[in-house]
Amino acid sequence: MLSLDSVSKQHGSQILFLEASMGAFRGDRVGLVGPNGSGKSTVFRMLMKEEAPDGGQVSIDRGVTLGYFSQDVGEMGGRTVLEEVTGGAGEVSEAAAELRELEQAMADPERMDELDRLVERFGEVQARFDQLGGYALEARAREILAGLSFREEVIEDDVGKLSGGWKMRVALARILLMRPDALLLDEPTNHLDLESIIWLEQFLRNFEGALIITSHDREFLNRLVTKIVEIDGGDMITYSGNYDFYEQQRAIAEAQKEAQFARQQAMLAKEEAFIARFKARASHAAQVQSRVKKLDKIERVQAPKRREVIEFEFRAPPRSGDDVASLQAVHKKYGDNVVYEGLDLLIRRKERWCVLGVNGAGKSTLLKLIAGESEPNSGQVRIGQSVKLGYFAQHSMEVLDGELSVIETLERDFPMSTMGTLRTLAGAFGFSGDDVEKRCRVLSGGEKARLVLAKMLFDPPNFLVLDEPTNHLDMATKETLVKALADFEGTLLFVSHDRHFLRALSDHVLELSPEGARAYNGGYGEYVVASGHEAPGVG
Repeated sequence: MLSLDSVSKQHGSQILFLEASMGAFRGDRVGLVGPNGSGKSTVFRMLMKEEAPDGGQVSIDRGVTLGYFSQDVGEMGGRTVLEEVTGGAGEVSEAAAELRELEQAMADPERMDELDRLVERFGEVQARFDQLGGYALEARAREILAGLSFREEVIEDDVGKLSGGWKMRVALARILLMRPDALLLDEPTNHLDLESIIWLEQFLRNFEGALIITSHDREFLNRLVTKIVEIDGGDMITYSGNYDFYEQQRAIAEAQKEAQFARQQAMLAKEEAFIARFKARASHAAQVQSRVKKLDKIERVQAPKRREVIEFEFRAPPRSGDDVASLQAVHKKYGDNVVYEGLDLLIRRKERWCVLGVNGAGKSTLLKLIAGESEPNSGQVRIGQSVKLGYFAQHSMEVLDGELSVIETLERDFPMSTMGTLRTLAGAFGFSGDDVEKRCRVLSGGEKARLVLAKMLFDPPNFLVLDEPTNHLDMATKETLVKALADFEGTLLFVSHDRHFLRALSDHVLELSPEGARAYNGGYGEYVVASGHEAPGVG
């Protein structure tokens, strides 16, 4: 259906691909993986003909339609959310627009002489519109928007009022409504809540065309993809199976390469030692020459590329009292919107609570109340004895000084630490080499989140309150964070849409719903079994 054959591509001095190949056929669900900057988005742009390869061939079968979702959604405004979605759904939207134009033309008295031609064309376009499912277009659009957590009143309102994250969802809905032959989705799970991710997963499972997708959500890839294409050092390597299977196969392949390299190095060392020992002896001249020629002919095995994983030992936090935080008969509302009516909760030392709930259920509000960033209308929120609280939310990134570099930020906050320690800390959160010299004002959202988390965990509080800490983090940084928090000796309260993160770190679940709050004694895995669903509101 679509393929890249022996493609080479260079950006400036950086070689992205060197005679690399991959393909996707109808029914394939391909996960595209690789470090940031390795060329994943470039693959999408080449398939969309937005960029040309320097060498090789990009092939797409005749008549194949592509739907491409990227993080750059462009300007939106002046139309309702529904109109924005239905108006950009590819050929079916174009047919709908032409039908409207033809209806106006047929009703225009000045164009009566063209009526036969207009009627004929209207019949052709109407048949194609019907074939594309145009008459069910609005119903399908509403279904997709509901799946992506849009409320009915928002669907009918101006799309220009939405935040950037919600506009991303509108752009994603538009692509899904297209029903193309192949979907190219670049990080579609960014900005989605857990319920929307689960809905999208099911939608894509039922998609019959070819799918190529990038995502930092491990569980999402595991449940969805049937093939992984890894971009590594200019090459594309295809593995059958999901993300976990790919990791296992890659580890086996790397171990084999290490063993092959070690065997050859041992053999070369032995031969070179013989040559060095006997090269001056005439009696061994023939043997020495024979071995020199043998070594010249040997094809040298390249030293395997080792993935640099920087481990960092985080400090133990001070001990808190046994009761870390409590809410008693808490009422909270915004205007007429009642969030809680008499909420009670007790969080004990070393417990790890994750908070689940549909949009508007009050997940972030709960964290703000406990962090002291919001006050209840009535009831009490108490923080226990000797509790040192650290709060991470998306706005935490706004407090970084834009003129300081990454390393200067760490030096300012931890003046007693050595430069080596701080560089190791930065490296553990993805800032290696010259990256530590970047000014905070030029950092991406993900880089800012990594820096704030690095600061928080270097001198850790004994009570961490984290609101979506994994947003925009790549898989390697998520694993660093999971490992750091798994070893964390304090108390955790967090909201996350990442199921791997939820499963790895929680031992208590608080489910918020319109019916009230319900606590589960057990982690996310036990919650799924006990409740019969993966998230509130999802069957």
